[in-house]
Amino acid sequence: MTGALTMRGSQTGKAPDSGSGTWRFESSPLSAPSPTLVREGYRRARALTRAHGRSFALAAWALPAPRRDAARALYAFCRRLDDLVDEAAPSPHLARRLAEARALIGALRGPGALTAVGAPWDAAELAALRDAVHRWDIPQAPFLELIAGVEMDLTRRRYATFADLDLYCFRVAGTVGLMLAPVLGYSRPRALSAAADLGRAMQLTNILRDVREDLERGRIYLPQDELAAFGVSEDDLAQGHMSGRMRRLFEWQIARARHWYTRGRAGIRLLHGARSRLTVRLMATLYADILRAIEEREYDVFRDRAIVPGRRRLLLVARCLAGRRA
Repeated sequence: MTGALTMRGSQTGKAPDSGSGTWRFESSPLSAPSPTLVREGYRRARALTRAHGRSFALAAWALPAPRRDAARALYAFCRRLDDLVDEAAPSPHLARRLAEARALIGALRGPGALTAVGAPWDAAELAALRDAVHRWDIPQAPFLELIAGVEMDLTRRRYATFADLDLYCFRVAGTVGLMLAPVLGYSRPRALSAAADLGRAMQLTNILRDVREDLERGRIYLPQDELAAFGVSEDDLAQGHMSGRMRRLFEWQIARARHWYTRGRAGIRLLHGARSRLTVRLMATLYADILRAIEEREYDVFRDRAIVPGRRRLLLVARCLAGRRA
């Protein structure tokens, strides 16, 4: 499902299990977590980000340490939520776990707290997240919208139109931009809509890159009306048949994703500080280059996953540091 500013689907593989436990609300230890627990949570979030979100980790490197720690804590939360859905079939149990995730968000913002949490959550990571939420005044609404987006994967396997898909993209990726915005710092509300637009662009990139993997999970995110308009059937996708129609479909999808990147980049100048601006420029550049990788393979996303090799990523970073468009 979600990568960098979008965090779902940023890398393959499941995050390490954090142990088991039960949910309990009362006053204590997350209501005032020890500095040691918070430091350990940030350390674990850093390790998780490096292991599963290399592009995000590379971009976040440009931030000052306190902002970088907060960005990693947000990544860890999104990654754990992603694992909760991708590793389980829809069930009353899973629906209950998502309801518990909503309660968790309320506890992180309020006086109540979790004294024990079950997998996939990690108590130290949650202590770090709570610290970040309070330190940077990250609002609750984007977290709840993100959970609503994750729930869409339990009930929807197809999207009739782009309007339907756009809601999903906003919820699972645009919301991540809204969470990060207070951490980065911004001067005008327009920065928030640009952050959400950049998240949309990244999620659309995920969808194009992960067509084969999503098919294996029984999901097709490409809008049904657009498949029909280009004469591409679900069987064509399942067989990975690269016809002229398929290539034209992908050309159209990539052009739209680049439109959203343009909208998202327009907010970079509204961010506080050169390091925050560099971070978002890196996020956008590294992730948008996946589209180039898809084009380079003549749109064949069915053989294996389109990636940006390490040497290419370093070149893109160097160009961003030099102030040049990649």
